[in-house]
Amino acid sequence: MQTETRPSVQNGDVKTSTPDFKVSPSLETQVIDGLAGLSMHSDAGDDTTDISESLLGLFQDEDGKIMVHKVLAQLKRNGIKPFSDIRLESMMLKLSVDPNGLFIQSEIGVKKYVTKEEFKSAAKDCVFILNQALSSNLVIPDFPAFAKEIKQIYDDLKEVKGGKNADYIPQLSRVNPNYWGISICTIDGQKFSIGDTDVPFCIQSCSKALNYAINVAEHGPDLVHRHLGKEPSGVGFNQIGLDKNGLPHNPMINPGAISCCSVIKKEWSLADRFDYTTEEYKKMAGGEFIGFSNATFLSEKSEADRNFAIGYYLKEHGVFPENTNLHETLDLYFQLCSVEATADSAAVISATLANGGVCPTTKEVCVTADAVRNTLSLMYSCGMYDYSGEWSFEVGLPAKSGVAGSIFIVIPGVMGICAWSPPLDELGNSYKGILFAKKLIEKFSFHQFDTVQGSVKKIDPRLQIRQETREMQINNMLSAASNNDMVLLTRYIEIGVDFNMADYDNRTALHLAVCNGHLNVVKFLLTKGRVTVNPLDRWNSTPLDEAVRYDFADVREYLEKRGGLRGCTLIEQATMQF
Repeated sequence: MQTETRPSVQNGDVKTSTPDFKVSPSLETQVIDGLAGLSMHSDAGDDTTDISESLLGLFQDEDGKIMVHKVLAQLKRNGIKPFSDIRLESMMLKLSVDPNGLFIQSEIGVKKYVTKEEFKSAAKDCVFILNQALSSNLVIPDFPAFAKEIKQIYDDLKEVKGGKNADYIPQLSRVNPNYWGISICTIDGQKFSIGDTDVPFCIQSCSKALNYAINVAEHGPDLVHRHLGKEPSGVGFNQIGLDKNGLPHNPMINPGAISCCSVIKKEWSLADRFDYTTEEYKKMAGGEFIGFSNATFLSEKSEADRNFAIGYYLKEHGVFPENTNLHETLDLYFQLCSVEATADSAAVISATLANGGVCPTTKEVCVTADAVRNTLSLMYSCGMYDYSGEWSFEVGLPAKSGVAGSIFIVIPGVMGICAWSPPLDELGNSYKGILFAKKLIEKFSFHQFDTVQGSVKKIDPRLQIRQETREMQINNMLSAASNNDMVLLTRYIEIGVDFNMADYDNRTALHLAVCNGHLNVVKFLLTKGRVTVNPLDRWNSTPLDEAVRYDFADVREYLEKRGGLRGCTLIEQATMQF
């Protein structure tokens, strides 16, 4: 009998910013192919105190030792970067061949084999993330397939020309217009980067969203919104004007952003206010790169007639808090626009917003969930200059752009993205960044309203395993057994799926594994999955019958050692007993 199986997803040739691992074919057959799936991400299991025995079994050699290089390869494949992820720092130090841990920059500096007890001891501080990552139980379970699609979008746009650098700030006009990078960080800390993602750039107006979030987290929305509004302005980002309440329209345009800066630690000195805010940025970036371009600050300040005019207009209309020093407020505004990030660090900042204000890599609470909600609401409606309405319609995600060519994109509950390309379109947004966002939404169901039933037919890469029906579990389990998908089988063990379930022909996972000659799956099902060795299908065939039929001698030998019998023998025994 032929059983329909789902196609496996092969790992794409995707270049990331961490060193490549050499992965043996045996690992490829154990832990790479597709992940079925599909339940919204859950943090269930945060109290795990030990690493899963079933997971460790996937990475043991014949002597029972843990093959560390295979563990690292699987982490990397699932988007967890073992040599830079702070959550794994303690484990990597203990697994280092160097007692001082000075050379853990690649696989060469890590022990190749350790005992199970040694590995458990090393991993005791990162059990949860290891259990989740090694079983692909992360928000994007099939990360290689997702990364492959992002790489394709990047490649499609790499040679596209359009737009021009911002020229009203001389330093920005001199940036190489060919820079192009995309960086992604999920709420689980999975990372993918391609292109010029480690090149510093000034975040410019992207700072506006962060400053607002910091203010609301500290003071609450009521106080902050005494000095700025919540409505799209309908005019240019640097227009001089107020809303019907005599306030700047929102914090995402210059008047509102300048007013927002007047609230930040207003009793402190300018130097301390700047230090405080940039430290908050660094927390949101998980300690990754945050710098400062003094040249850009001086250049921006020297060309700031319009912003000075806005500042005096706001002062005249009583927008600022009492005793505000206008020149210091404007200096702080220019300085924060001149803060530098990379696409990599900006993606972590965006992911912190996607994760409700908690940094995915450090787990530090950076801003309150309420502040994030308010910030994302305004990014969604006002974050893309005069393109904000079209962006909400076509892309449907909270985002903030800056005139240095970056776009911070937030997919709530899923991931943060930074797309960076300096040339801007006529509305001041990154030309390539806009094209990337459109292609992203064409491919994936990330638009806020793609969840409306029947509205779209796109890929949803998010984890949805806990919403599977019994029938879906049976189909996916049989497909996994057929395709040697050890990752999905292991995940099913973790959530307690019954591996003795059968389809309408009474075919079990063991039948399918034997039919395809997957001895490792057969061993796994019998030792870890607790399946019976002699299930009968509708044709009274056992797994041993299939091993004989397809001439898999090694599988046949193993089944016989485990008590496997032919179907005719079972029927004969049953008849004799009767």
